[in-house]
Amino acid sequence: MCKNLSLKNEKNDNHCGRLKQLLESSSVSVEIIKKGFHREVVTTVELSPDLLSDVIVLLVHRWPRGVYVDPYQLASLSDQSHWQILLDSAIDLEVPAHKTSGFVTYVYPTPDGPTSRLLKVTIPIHGRYHEPSLDGKTFTSVNIQPPELLLHTEKCTKLNNLEPHPVVDAPCSPDNSNTCPWEQGTVALQVPVGDGSLMPPVCGGTLLVTMICCAALSKYMWKHRII
Repeated sequence: MCKNLSLKNEKNDNHCGRLKQLLESSSVSVEIIKKGFHREVVTTVELSPDLLSDVIVLLVHRWPRGVYVDPYQLASLSDQSHWQILLDSAIDLEVPAHKTSGFVTYVYPTPDGPTSRLLKVTIPIHGRYHEPSLDGKTFTSVNIQPPELLLHTEKCTKLNNLEPHPVVDAPCSPDNSNTCPWEQGTVALQVPVGDGSLMPPVCGGTLLVTMICCAALSKYMWKHRII
């Protein structure tokens, strides 16, 4: 019994050690493309050539409150792509940035083929409306953190929480509520905002134009006896 347990622990340590080596030899790069409120975050993962066949890859995006993703748009994209996505909370598409909070997405990419070691995920994001600026700025920065690259394998059952790769718990799959231990290994987005210092003259001008239009309309209706 002790011998079998020792062999099992040795195999587990073997796979866990391999997992750490694979994480160290893999890389993640992020690029934001397109302009305006509607952008795309392109994440490219280059996996180690020695990747184990049963290793699952997970990208954890921690999004700030200044952007949102459209769940329906993501569902249509993941059906046509080599990745699936899970959101940690419901997304309200209408609320402005200062009335919401950040959220997390779990992306499960798969290689295009058995020999492919390059994973590419393109996630469309949309900028939320921000509060008007009171200091004359016309743009505000929304910092997008690069995703965390996590690896998991069923053959490694006891991950050690050691530097430089801490162990985190995350959903095992996009359609699974269970969590598994994963080995864990700032891009700026410019969003236009209104100029709050222009609020008094804009409101005053709008009120003045409205009053003039109402007076002209009333005069026209009185002149032509329109009731």
